[in-house]
Amino acid sequence: MEDIKDKKLKLRQEAKNRINAVAKPELSEKRARIEEQLFEFANFKEAQTIFFHVSRGPEVSTENIMLTCMQSGKNIVLPLFDKAAGKDPQLYRINNLDEDLQTGPETLGRPDPRRCKPASFDSVDLAIVPGTAFDEKGGRLGSGSGRYDRLIPMLPNTARKVALAFEEQMFFQIPMEAHDKYMDIIITEKRIIYKI
Repeated sequence: MEDIKDKKLKLRQEAKNRINAVAKPELSEKRARIEEQLFEFANFKEAQTIFFHVSRGPEVSTENIMLTCMQSGKNIVLPLFDKAAGKDPQLYRINNLDEDLQTGPETLGRPDPRRCKPASFDSVDLAIVPGTAFDEKGGRLGSGSGRYDRLIPMLPNTARKVALAFEEQMFFQIPMEAHDKYMDIIITEKRIIYKI
């Protein structure tokens, strides 16, 4: 019988393969539709402080969304994970994407604590959480590091946990373990899925 870790590994690869099979212009259109859905989403409109991640690889890009938030006066916070020290992640408020993020090969996209002010987890109204694959029950499959599964419980219960995903990242069922965390809402280019 296939072990759960093997299943997760296969799903991660399948999600990446599906996204890589989509032509770049079509992927750009899908990203734009996901952004439109998010910008019209009531919880997003009402949120004053939004938790983000800096997207990488085939994920839905968050850069334009963060810029739009800043222009509309919303507060943006990003996590800083210090795995070497074994510390809990810290949140930092970002005011300028060009100046407030580190640029080194190992630190690209991380908040620079010398430039950014610390932020409280309790201040977060909405959290945009990364993931590789999802299901309609809110199941989330991350990169495998467990960082966000440890971070999500630190967010207030009132903060909606939202995933932005291409339909190619949606699967019938994500194998979930006790430590895995569910999303409240998943926004794709075609639909908004509510788990709450």
